[in-house]
Amino acid sequence: MPNYFVFDQSNSSFYGQLTNDYAEPGVMSPADMDAAVNNREFITTASNSGSLGILGGTVIITLQISNPSGSGRTMYISSITGGINVSLSLLSSFSGSITMYSGGTLTSPSTLTPFSTKLGSGASSSMTARSSTAAPTGATTIMSYALTPGIFTLPFAGSLIVPPNQTLTINVSASLTVAGVMANTATVTYWEV
Repeated sequence: MPNYFVFDQSNSSFYGQLTNDYAEPGVMSPADMDAAVNNREFITTASNSGSLGILGGTVIITLQISNPSGSGRTMYISSITGGINVSLSLLSSFSGSITMYSGGTLTSPSTLTPFSTKLGSGASSSMTARSSTAAPTGATTIMSYALTPGIFTLPFAGSLIVPPNQTLTINVSASLTVAGVMANTATVTYWEV
């Protein structure tokens, strides 16, 4: 039986009588689910916390993932999540932000090990992940958002792509002008093919 789309008018430049030829139940899932099943989805996280003195201060965490030039793979970002936790503070003057960069150099980086989202698989990522408690230098800003205390999620569903010889850097920064305890976290979930 024809199932005409109500917006598919005969005077439309995209006119074509659509029909519903549904024959059997279909199953659809996001691309990163398939990547996880095939041992190609990974996650890496970094955090930093600080107890700020009477004059306050800033807490920074920078997470960087590089796709080496000889990896033979392309990285697709599924999501970037994290948060800023503030406790023991009057919150009289808080500011927070997340900034995403292309490239950049880290100060005193620590190596991170991305792990497979298919637990127990033993698969390893071709990407190189590092973290730092300082802002990156020499990076090109892609986007920047103001943050409030709490969690954040940036869903990309693979629309942020990091080809070989490219680097994605995420910086989460928060400042207080009064004493308090803060903790910043950044997590990147990605698949590579």
